[in-house]
Amino acid sequence: MALKGDPHVLIVAGSDSSGGAGIARDIEAVSAVGLRTCLAVTAVTVQMHHSVDHIEYIAPDLVAAQMRAALVSNTIAAIKVGMLGMMGTVEAVASVLLEHPSVPVVLDPVLASSSGRLLLAQEAIDTMKTDLMPLCRLVTPNLPELAILAGTLRAGDESEAFDQGRSLLNSGLRAVLIKGGHSAGPNSTDILLCPGKNPIRFDAPRLAGEMRGTGCMLASAIAAHLARGKALEDCVRSAKRYVFDRYRQLA
Repeated sequence: MALKGDPHVLIVAGSDSSGGAGIARDIEAVSAVGLRTCLAVTAVTVQMHHSVDHIEYIAPDLVAAQMRAALVSNTIAAIKVGMLGMMGTVEAVASVLLEHPSVPVVLDPVLASSSGRLLLAQEAIDTMKTDLMPLCRLVTPNLPELAILAGTLRAGDESEAFDQGRSLLNSGLRAVLIKGGHSAGPNSTDILLCPGKNPIRFDAPRLAGEMRGTGCMLASAIAAHLARGKALEDCVRSAKRYVFDRYRQLA
C-alpha cells in the first residue's frame, strides 16, 4: 500500500508472456532504482522470444481509466509509455498526460517487435508525432523507429541518424535519445539531443547475441531516475549503465 505517498513510476505498456520485454522488464528496471510501479496495460500478447503469435489490445478508454486510477491512488513521479498499438490508445494516453503536465514522461516509441511484427498501426504514427511526443520529456527511438518517425530510410551511419534525430527535435520535442543498439561496430552509442545544446554521447561495449527488452528497461530506468529528480543527462547515463550491467550478467 502507498500509505506514505512513496513515489511511483506509472508504466503504460503491453505484457509479454515470455517475460523478455514489456511490463515485466519495466517493473524490473524501476525496482532496481528503488521505486515502486503501478500499471496501465495497453495490450496482452501471446509471444515467445522469437515470435509474436497474438495481440489483444485493451480498449483505449480502459487504458485511460487505468492511468487515471493509478494517478489518483499513488504519488506518480514519472511515467513511462511503451507499446500502444492503436491510434485510439495514442489519443487516450495523450489526453491523460495533458491533465498532468508536471509529471515527466519517457516515451519508448514501440513500432515493431524484435521479430519484425508491427506493433503500432500505421495510421497512428502521425498522431503519436503530433499529439503525444511533444508532451514527453524524452523520446527514445532505436534506428528503425527513428527512420519511421522521421519519414526517411534507415540511417546508414551516425551522421544520418543525427540528422534524423535533429529533424524530430525541430518538430517541437523536448529531447530525443537515439539508441545505437541496431548500429554496427564494437560500441553501442546512444546520442542525446536537446534544443540549444551540443549532442551528448553515451558509449558502452556492444554485447554479443540478440538482446530483447533493452529498450523497455532503458526507458523505464530513465523514468525512474527522473522520478528521483536527477538531471536528464545523469538519468540516461545511469540507466544505460544499469541495462549494460544487467544484460552482461545474462549474456
